[in-house]
Amino acid sequence: MRRALRIFFEIMKGFRQLHFLAPCVTVFGSARFTEEHASYILAREIGQRLARAGFTVMTGGGPGIMEAANRGAKEAGGYSVGCNIELPKEQKPNPYLDRWVSFRYFFVRKLMLVKYSYAFIAMPGGFGTLDEIFETATLIQTHKIKDFPLIVVGREYWQPLLDFLHGRLVEAKTIDPIDADRILVTDSAEEAVRLARDAALRQFGLTYGPKFKRRWFLGE
Repeated sequence: MRRALRIFFEIMKGFRQLHFLAPCVTVFGSARFTEEHASYILAREIGQRLARAGFTVMTGGGPGIMEAANRGAKEAGGYSVGCNIELPKEQKPNPYLDRWVSFRYFFVRKLMLVKYSYAFIAMPGGFGTLDEIFETATLIQTHKIKDFPLIVVGREYWQPLLDFLHGRLVEAKTIDPIDADRILVTDSAEEAVRLARDAALRQFGLTYGPKFKRRWFLGE
């Protein structure tokens, strides 16, 4: 009972802290990359472009790719949010967050990362990034969430995984071809943000207003 109540209150804490957000795009990726790494530099550009397109940039709130995306958003004058996780080796929120919430449970954290986003952009990463990609893909496949864009950035990095999906899972009929095709791949920050923006405008009916800073969209 104590654990159930702890989970309930953690979920309510997340809802109370994040319900005010403008439409978000969540950026996944490794916590291990430093600012000199090519993926960090690209994630920073993605954060900038997302902010200029009017999105709140949401990440796991930690270092590496998460920091880069949040940093880019702040540099472009956008809003930057993190859903941090409490770990045995403490992961501190990165310094580019306007707001963050810390969670004990990974599944509650992933709920928040998914609930408020209209697209998901995955940079190179490890087990955690793979977990987030496939959880999101499963939710889309089973219609638990809408068919939001799931975009992986870094064709060379992700190609072996995409080959496995198409060459093994589709061939074995454990997934349908459309399930593999839902994962979009690009090397371009501009294209990744365009895919997210176009889906928000055309597929989900979002419109730009005074609070959404239409001038940013036109300038992109």
